[in-house]
Formats: sequence, structure tokens, C-alpha cells
Amino acid sequence: MKAYILLAEGFETIEALTPLDILRRCGVDTRTVSISDSLDVVSSHGLIVKADHLLSDDITDGDMVILPGGFPGYVNLGESQQVLDLVRSYDDAGKYVAAICGAPTVLRAAGVGIGKKITCHSSVSDEMAGEYICTCGDVERDGNFITGKGAGLSLPFALSLAEVLSPIETVQKVRQGLQIA
Repeated sequence: MKAYILLAEGFETIEALTPLDILRRCGVDTRTVSISDSLDVVSSHGLIVKADHLLSDDITDGDMVILPGGFPGYVNLGESQQVLDLVRSYDDAGKYVAAICGAPTVLRAAGVGIGKKITCHSSVSDEMAGEYICTCGDVERDGNFITGKGAGLSLPFALSLAEVLSPIETVQKVRQGLQIA
């Protein structure tokens, strides 16, 4: 299995790197993708991350695309036509689309997952209401969509991603190693 994490300037560090860490521990080939023309991407807290790929590379071979939040990261994701096209292509192929914090707004911008049960950061929940069933839960999975509420829930979000991409026994071993099982 393969997952791609999209990084835009201003991404939330913990929302990008926790899924990266957990998925790699679970044996999922997980790569980071800069949506700009530079592999270096600066998080909302000034951490510079060197991405594995550029969005201009072919990243359609994944099983999941992951959208971290963070401000202005999620806004930058939603303003990228290439990101919106990629999200639509993953959804059209029945592949997993995951978003956390403010990034579920990218689903709305792409016009995918309408009517699905989601969760998101309280700062964008009003924007998402109406077209989605906003539960305000910690993590939601509805079909091929997985959403998380915010930075403090990055670990449960990442584990839920691992549960659909890895054997449950592998996820349980990782949980035990992290002392959360």
C-alpha cells in the first residue's frame, strides 16, 4: 500500500508528520509531496521539511492521499487546482481521501464526499455544515473518506489511516510499541 501526504506552505507539523510516522511504522510506503515548485516546505511553526516529491510528479499510484490542516496550509491546498484535481481523481477511483483540521474544506472545494459523515476543526465546521454531516467527533470514516478534528487528535487519526492500509495485527503491534494498546 502507498500513501501520499500533501504539504503546502503553512501545514500543521503534527498533522503531517504523525501520519507519516505511524504509516511507515505499519509498513505503508508513505511519501510527502510539496504542492509548490520546491521540495522544501515550511510548516505553520517554521519547521522546514524536505518533501519526497513535487505535485508535478505522477502520484496517482497511491491508495490514499492525506491532507493536513494548519493555517494557511489548508487554504493553500484548497486554492491549488492540481490538488483539487488529484483529490477528485482519488475519489473517482474509490481510493482513500483523508483530511484533518481545516483540510476537510479541500474536499468541499473539490466537490467530493458530499453528504458524507465528516469531522473538522470547529473554525471551519459552519462552512462544512449543510453539504456534509458534521459530527464534531474525533475521527470519522465514511466510505473512502477519513477525517480528523484537529492537531490534538493526530495520533488517533493516523492510527485510523493505518487500520485501512495495514493488517490489523500490524497496527496492534505498533499500538503496543507506543504503549497505547
